[in-house]
Amino acid sequence: MADSHGGSGAPVENRLLAALPAADYDRVVSRAEDVALALRDTVYPADGPIDAVYFLRSGILSMVVTTADGRTAEVGMVGREGVAGLPAFLGTGRSPCRVFCQAPGRAWRVPAGVLREEAGRSDSLRARLLRYTEYRLAAASQSTACGQLHPVGGRCARWLLDTHDRAGGDEFPLTQEFLSMMLGVRRATVTVAAGQLQKRGVIRYRRGAMRVLNRVKLEAAACECYRLVRDTLDRALA
Repeated sequence: MADSHGGSGAPVENRLLAALPAADYDRVVSRAEDVALALRDTVYPADGPIDAVYFLRSGILSMVVTTADGRTAEVGMVGREGVAGLPAFLGTGRSPCRVFCQAPGRAWRVPAGVLREEAGRSDSLRARLLRYTEYRLAAASQSTACGQLHPVGGRCARWLLDTHDRAGGDEFPLTQEFLSMMLGVRRATVTVAAGQLQKRGVIRYRRGAMRVLNRVKLEAAACECYRLVRDTLDRALA
């Protein structure tokens, strides 16, 4: 997808911001800080305060839940399509889970108070944030059903597609240990699922990097949840 442009004529990589009227976009960005996101950096700790939200311009943030016995599973992913820190907009001000950088990139960092002020001023920004919130709720519901009803192979392909959509290229950093944590399954299970995709020429994995070789085949291998959630996102950002 080609980058959109805001009212200033500068490139805009964030789809939610790009959908705003030029005046609203310029006002939000003028009050934002352009920040770098480094691999594995924690943006919000679990139950930590949300002092600012992040409109990603590149890179990926993962939202993960860790159980008392130390097991971890991903419950959401944010790329340049959206924003991290929605509880600040909704008024709670705390993160229900840990949010960290899965792939490095850059973001517009907007103080939480500024976001609420601008959302109160701009009908367009407020509507976009509400529609994105609806998408996140729908995605969480679908993910819950997916984790209980669909086989690991389809879930693995879906996760790789979600990451590929946000990575900005066909190759991205990934270890099998990390993938097993994100899917909430044993590493051996992921090794089998990823190995089957690699044998079919869908992906290539080596030295902590994943490359998508055949996007069409990867979509065919994914469970139905990928397309359902992707269509929901596209409607939210239309």
